[in-house]
Amino acid sequence: MTNEDYTDEQLRQLLRDAEQRLRASKNKKNDQDTSMLALQKGIPKVASGDTIPGYITKTKNGALVDSSLLVKPEERKLANCIRKVEYPVMMRAKAAKAKQATAGSKWYDLPRTNLTPELKRDLQLLRMRSVLDPKRHYKKEGSKAQIPEFSQVGTIIEGPTEFFTGRLSNKERKRTLVEEVMRGEKSSGRFKSKYNEIQAAKTSGKKAHYKKMRAQRRGETV
Repeated sequence: MTNEDYTDEQLRQLLRDAEQRLRASKNKKNDQDTSMLALQKGIPKVASGDTIPGYITKTKNGALVDSSLLVKPEERKLANCIRKVEYPVMMRAKAAKAKQATAGSKWYDLPRTNLTPELKRDLQLLRMRSVLDPKRHYKKEGSKAQIPEFSQVGTIIEGPTEFFTGRLSNKERKRTLVEEVMRGEKSSGRFKSKYNEIQAAKTSGKKAHYKKMRAQRRGETV
């Protein structure tokens, strides 16, 4: 097809397309130049006049190494040994668990309760402390018994002025409160007498009580 075959409208369209392609190529080149300039601005300039001092210098006796420019022994030791890398999530979980292990600094870092069978019996005994001494009254606990979340068991140490009045001998000292109460029961026998009273009240009016009363009327020993 020759130029004579194109109409005037087709020629004008071809010229417009060529002009658009030329303008697009120029814009692309300008964008590349702009990006190169921005990249060059971001790169720091190196002072060509400054030289890096070497750590080895020549002397009459041979080469001398500047130890201040070498790797420190502590850093070299860390580089040669196996280093443990901890996962950040696990580290945070571990720190949270350690924080929950105590009641906090405001409560003198009271540890979490380690509920052993001995401690469980002592807590039950404290809840029933009104039975130990009928002459001493305590406030009644209306709510359900709950084990303290944080607690610690200690030993009361008497002062120097209570050596003869408040001191317990090694024979009298026990490991738990239950053992101390049982020691006191052996000397007083109050629980045993109380048990006998309850049993007598329960058997009153029954067959055993009737036999006992009949034996007393006949003058027999029971």
